[in-house]
Amino acid sequence: MARIMKSGRFNLTLDSDFVSVINACRSVPRPGQEGTWITDDMVLAYIRLHEQGYAHSVEAWYMGKLAGGLYGVSLGGAFFGESMFARESNASKAAFIRLVDHLSASGFSLIDCQVQTNHLDSLGAEPVPRSRFLELLADALTKETYRGCWAG
Repeated sequence: MARIMKSGRFNLTLDSDFVSVINACRSVPRPGQEGTWITDDMVLAYIRLHEQGYAHSVEAWYMGKLAGGLYGVSLGGAFFGESMFARESNASKAAFIRLVDHLSASGFSLIDCQVQTNHLDSLGAEPVPRSRFLELLADALTKETYRGCWAG
């Protein structure tokens, strides 16, 4: 991924098209899965959270088109990843790396990926026992929530 990130193949943005990202997460087919948990009501709820400055997206653009991305919720020093998608190889990985860079620079201490996958494992995600997760979460929630648009 270091080579891809250096190449500038993807234009990576923050909070520039939240609605398109959540709709793509909802509609892009995934191997071995039928349907999605992202219902109409969930889309509306996350859009409201985005408008309030709590939900955020990272977009990976390729040749001017949305090629991949992710979204989640920010509370204190924790980011709770909700979903990601890719239409181009490595697009969601590039978006995740951009997210990690942004969160590190902003003093975040926890990314909750929620579900362990090979995709996330390849990016360095590690399972955490519940007791340790609760410790990390308690610490992260002592920090001020960074609200508002992350673009800029």
